[in-house]
Amino acid sequence: MKKILLAVLLCASAYGSAQESTPDPKKLEPYVNQLGYNMGESKRFVCYGAEDDTPFQIINTRTSKTVFEGKILNNEGWFSGFDPTGSNDEYIIKVEGHGNSVPFSVADHLLETASSKLAYDFFVDARGFADLETYDMASVYGGGPTRDVGAYGLEAVFEVLQYASNPALFDNWKTELGDKKVADLIDLILWHAEFAYKYIDYNGPVKTRHGTLGYQGQPRMTYDYWNTLDQLAAVCAAYHSFLKPYLPEETYQKYRKACLDNWEAYDRHKVVRFWTYSTKWVDKGFQEFNEMGNAYGQSVFRNLFMYECERHEKDGNPEKFLKWAQSGASDIITNWDFNNPRHMWWIRNAEHITPQALSFFLLLAPDKAPEGIKEKLEAWALHMKQKSNNFWKYRKHSETEWAHPKTKELGGAPALGGSMFAVAHLLNDPDLRALGWAQTDFVFGVNPVGTHLSNKSEDRVKIGGYWAGVEKGWPQSHPHGYGELGKVRGALDGSPLDGQFPIAEKLEAIEGKNDGRVFGKNAYATEGWGISNRGWQATVTFSTLGSHSLKVFDAKYKEEISSVKPGQSITIQLKAALNLDRNAIDQGWVLLKHGEETEKINLKESGANTGTFVGSFKIPKNSSVSFLVLSYGYLGLDKSVRLDVKN
Repeated sequence: MKKILLAVLLCASAYGSAQESTPDPKKLEPYVNQLGYNMGESKRFVCYGAEDDTPFQIINTRTSKTVFEGKILNNEGWFSGFDPTGSNDEYIIKVEGHGNSVPFSVADHLLETASSKLAYDFFVDARGFADLETYDMASVYGGGPTRDVGAYGLEAVFEVLQYASNPALFDNWKTELGDKKVADLIDLILWHAEFAYKYIDYNGPVKTRHGTLGYQGQPRMTYDYWNTLDQLAAVCAAYHSFLKPYLPEETYQKYRKACLDNWEAYDRHKVVRFWTYSTKWVDKGFQEFNEMGNAYGQSVFRNLFMYECERHEKDGNPEKFLKWAQSGASDIITNWDFNNPRHMWWIRNAEHITPQALSFFLLLAPDKAPEGIKEKLEAWALHMKQKSNNFWKYRKHSETEWAHPKTKELGGAPALGGSMFAVAHLLNDPDLRALGWAQTDFVFGVNPVGTHLSNKSEDRVKIGGYWAGVEKGWPQSHPHGYGELGKVRGALDGSPLDGQFPIAEKLEAIEGKNDGRVFGKNAYATEGWGISNRGWQATVTFSTLGSHSLKVFDAKYKEEISSVKPGQSITIQLKAALNLDRNAIDQGWVLLKHGEETEKINLKESGANTGTFVGSFKIPKNSSVSFLVLSYGYLGLDKSVRLDVKN
């Protein structure tokens, strides 16, 4: 009740009356990540207009005691060292002369445990037809599978990566799709795979298309069926790591054959340029790279997936796919121009794919990666630090423009965090990781509007489609746009335009039309978009790279070990984003590879809300192998430990 009352008072303070103009910075409250902050990670808030050295306090809402103190610098307050271990309490930030923030939490892997299900729930809800037998491409906006995009959505690619990053988490959700015995995310991957196969050569009508597809001077496509192969490639790679129990070999071979037969005919072996002709005012004309299916780096992803698939096949030819992946990566190393907006923010929702594709090469096959990838990622990291050197930590477009003046920038902060997490992990760059967390803070309210970028509608709250604990959602909504995404769980709806920086006027919650209109200087009235949510899904996925860990100890759980003897007992420790219920003991597992055999070892949380998962295992007495491998995760997103067996 206390939190509800406080939220009501704060909401009233935040929005004010429709007659208010530019807000008085002396009255602006602290803007925090309304969901909360991850333990052990960077933490910050913004209090616009607060003078340097203005004190702030963090107050426990249960005890009313001050638990942390600091001072404002450049409109920001930092409290990264505040890590209340094992606490379920909530906190507010008080700034002298500016009032209080909304309540927030600090918890183990809070972002991932609160957002992972919603990240894929969006794609469950946004399908044009759940039944593939009755799917009507002509009546679905953009075709499918997601009803607001075509095959360029690459849903299966990023669903595969999400599962691979934290597989035990998704065992918790099995009730929405399929036979209720398999993780819903697995069933969703298989649904998207079958969709891609069904429409692998579809070039018929779709409900609406903002442009055409194909090369200049050649016949145009009405549907981007080439991209169906990219999705099947991800599924074929996943077959060998985690999909084999769920995907019949006959079906897998059918998908594989479709890729092999069409790969070069569909130009999946190379970087695709100037393929999309857009009729949108924001990017009208032929685009070198675009969010509509020819993203820069997409070729690296798909060819690496096929390399991973083919290297497990007796009759496979992985080297040719590796060569194509290397060629695509070399193209990026040579030609990716950070100062060319058509390679960066201009391609909006596809921008995240470029750094993530290079990162994926170093994660999946580091010894096969061409020279120069790490150096290119270092240069990108430096560029991002320079462009986001402001108190919002927002990647600015230019010296004179924060963001686009008329259109949503959902391809920015929601997706940029994932790119920063991936690159920071590979470069061991804590500053870049902290900048990635600032992007997620931006999504949840540390932005000029002071709200989450998802509209908190009654419809979404009723169906469990919103983040628990987030008070203020995006103030405008457009629930009945082309995609009809108003009732889709976890949908992002808008982001501040250039006119809202450095701080927005007091905003009035309205529903508007998706016509580029800005309500005074109010927030853009828009709707979600599938590839905007894809970028957010990638952020939730790659955040785990810097926080998951796997270790092996002796039987007494005292000394970390790297070698074992047959018959010896060991203790396995996994730290991962599996702490769903902070009042209960959660479950996890790891895989043990023993020669050609693999078995699952179940783990339990060491105590309620510890976030550490442990289990015991006894090395077989008759073990004849020279080493064992323990692992958690797949496809380069895994953590693994090699144990030498000393017979």
